[in-house]
Amino acid sequence: MRQEHDSDRPLFMISVAAELAGMHPQTLRLYERRGLVHPQRTAKNTRRYSERDVERLQRIQELTELGLNLAGVERVLAMEQQLETMRREMTLLQSRLSEAAAAMRREVERVERSHRLELVPVPRSEVVRLGRRRRHV
Repeated sequence: MRQEHDSDRPLFMISVAAELAGMHPQTLRLYERRGLVHPQRTAKNTRRYSERDVERLQRIQELTELGLNLAGVERVLAMEQQLETMRREMTLLQSRLSEAAAAMRREVERVERSHRLELVPVPRSEVVRLGRRRRHV
């Protein structure tokens, strides 16, 4: 299993997640009601938090300590998510661009090789002589 999936695995009960994030369990419930965090639920409907959830809670705490209210935190988190999405898209587009540039170079080289067989080298003196003849015609 890949590591990024492991960080999404629900491991921690609310009390443990609250302790890891350095906040009161009631604060986690509030953040869930506000939609800032989405813990998974067990069959008995108890909250389970993943490592990623705890990291998000820590980020929320950082932002509130900087003086942001929850509306500001929501906006910052949304912008951070949008930025991450754009980074992934940019990486993908850069990869596609590199592949397309390599394909174009290969095609140019192929065309150049095919034309080399058709080209006949002409000495410079002959080019000059032919050029003079055209002007006089």
